[in-house]
Amino acid sequence: MAFAHFHGLQSLQITSRECIFNTRSFHTRNGTSNNRCYAIKACINKPDDSIHLESKLNSVLDSVKWDEKGLAVAIAQNVDSGAILMQGFANREALATTIASKKATFYSRSRSTLWTKGETSLNFINVHDIFLDCDRDSIIYLGKPDGPTCHTGAETCYYTSVFDSLNEPQVEKSKLALTTLYSLESTLAQRKEELLAPQQGKPSWTKRLLLDDKLLCSKIREEADELCRTLEENEDGSRTLSEMSDVLYHEMVLLTRRGLKFEDVLEVLRCRFTQSGIEEKNSRKTCPINTLILLQQNFENVQALTPDQAVAADGAAIAGSNIPASSGSRK
Repeated sequence: MAFAHFHGLQSLQITSRECIFNTRSFHTRNGTSNNRCYAIKACINKPDDSIHLESKLNSVLDSVKWDEKGLAVAIAQNVDSGAILMQGFANREALATTIASKKATFYSRSRSTLWTKGETSLNFINVHDIFLDCDRDSIIYLGKPDGPTCHTGAETCYYTSVFDSLNEPQVEKSKLALTTLYSLESTLAQRKEELLAPQQGKPSWTKRLLLDDKLLCSKIREEADELCRTLEENEDGSRTLSEMSDVLYHEMVLLTRRGLKFEDVLEVLRCRFTQSGIEEKNSRKTCPINTLILLQQNFENVQALTPDQAVAADGAAIAGSNIPASSGSRK
């Protein structure tokens, strides 16, 4: 079950003289050091609410069925794509540290110490929620990675298909463990890459869509209209599913055409969960995805501008996206 009462939990930051143990230092991507002391055990002169929070924390930690070595399996999962990122082990202190710091933290059996994913590579896994299984002997860190999770540079640590190995034992290839939606996205990306090579014969439907923006947009409008008709004309549910599949496929082709990922869409949706419609619209100019698109458009158009126009356009983009302007001069 999810730890619902930890959703709004802020890191318990106190001075080093107040904290009994567990001081950890994280370094962010901009090189700054984030030294924080997270209160896991008793601290001096704590207010009543902190004591109550510690009591609830200890109750959760006590509920985990740690093995004879005090460990439990800890799995990191992408909060947006659902991809399994990695698997490690956690002890009581590692789980408590993860709850407080919101960074996926594990226990190294070989080094007998805690380690936080990203403390060396800076590819942290930012934890949004934590789940225990029904037996309470395994843990899921549901979070958003800052970069590739695997030490090999792969997006996840799971990229070896057993079935592929059985069917083609002589062929070594990597294939991420993807769900249906992301398998489709991977295929679309492959079709786009194939367009860079000389084409022979008649192109596939996907390639035709990738090459013809007008055709692609007309198909999206057509399929969306047919989807709405299944509701308006009270058609069978199977028709709705079929038309929705068509809409989703064509919209994912458009994302591929724009160089965007479906995971980006899910991240935007997740950001809207706790917002009203008005709040969401007012915050769109600061959305990271919109900022990336804005900067990409500016970059694509910059060659058509004079140097003075380029500086003005860049300043306008920065002002609209809350990104600090560079102090360096342009040449």
